[in-house]
Amino acid sequence: MTEISIIIPCYNEENNLKRGVLNDVYDFLSKQKYNWEVIIANDESTDSSLHLIKDFVNNHKNFRVLELPHGGKPSAVWGGIQAAKYPLILFTDMDQSTPLLELNKLLPFFDQDYDVVIGSRGSAREGNSFLRLIMSHAFLFGRRLILLPKIVDTQCGFKAFKTDVAKKIFPHLQFFKEKRIKKGWRVSAFDVELLFMAQKWGYKIKEVQVNWNQEDTSTTKGDDLSRFKKESISMLQEIWRVKTNNLKGIYDQE
Repeated sequence: MTEISIIIPCYNEENNLKRGVLNDVYDFLSKQKYNWEVIIANDESTDSSLHLIKDFVNNHKNFRVLELPHGGKPSAVWGGIQAAKYPLILFTDMDQSTPLLELNKLLPFFDQDYDVVIGSRGSAREGNSFLRLIMSHAFLFGRRLILLPKIVDTQCGFKAFKTDVAKKIFPHLQFFKEKRIKKGWRVSAFDVELLFMAQKWGYKIKEVQVNWNQEDTSTTKGDDLSRFKKESISMLQEIWRVKTNNLKGIYDQE
C-alpha cells in the first residue's frame, strides 16, 4: 500500500491559510485509500501563520507542525523530509497553485521504479503576469541550454521522491553550505541543483504534466515584483553555480 508524507513549507502564509487551503488538502486526503500524513514546516513566520496552523492541526488527524528556525524554503523542506515517517514524500506549496489532487497523477510512476516524480506546468502558466511569462520562458531556454535539457519545468513546487533518495541528496545542496544569515523567504533555485544531482547520481526521474494556476494571495512575503526579480537573479546564479560545481567534480560520488 502507498504511504506518503506531504510536506508543506510555510513562511508568512496568513492570507493563503485564511482562504482555507488546508481544508482543501484535508478534504482530498481524507478520501484516499493510502496512508498519509501532512507535515507543515513553519520557517519562523512573522505573521499569524503559526497560530492558524496550530488551530487547524489540533482539529485534524494526521496533520502536524514543525516549528523550525528561520532558514528559507530549502531548510523548511529538509526539516519536513527528516521528520517524514513514510517511504514517499511530496513537497508542495501552501498556496496550492498545483492542487493536491494532482498527486494521484504522480504516484503510479513509483510502481514503475521511478525514484523522483515531478509536476510540470509546461509552458502555460495560468494567472502569471506577462512579465513573469516572458522571464520564465527566458529562464527555461537558458537553463535547458546549460543543464537538464530533457526536463521542461524544474521550478514547479510539486515534487515527489522516495524518502531515502531525498535524504541522500538534500544534505549536499550548496544552499546548506552557505554561511550567511538567511533573511526573508529565501527560495533560491535549489530545485535545479536537486534534480541535477538526482540525474547525475543515477536516479530515475519522471516529469508529469499537472494543472497549475497562480493562486498565491500572500502579501507578507515581500513585494511580488521585487521577489520575482530576486528569484530570477538567484535562478541564473544557481544554474551557473551548478554547472561550475559539476566541472569541479563537487557532485561526484565517492
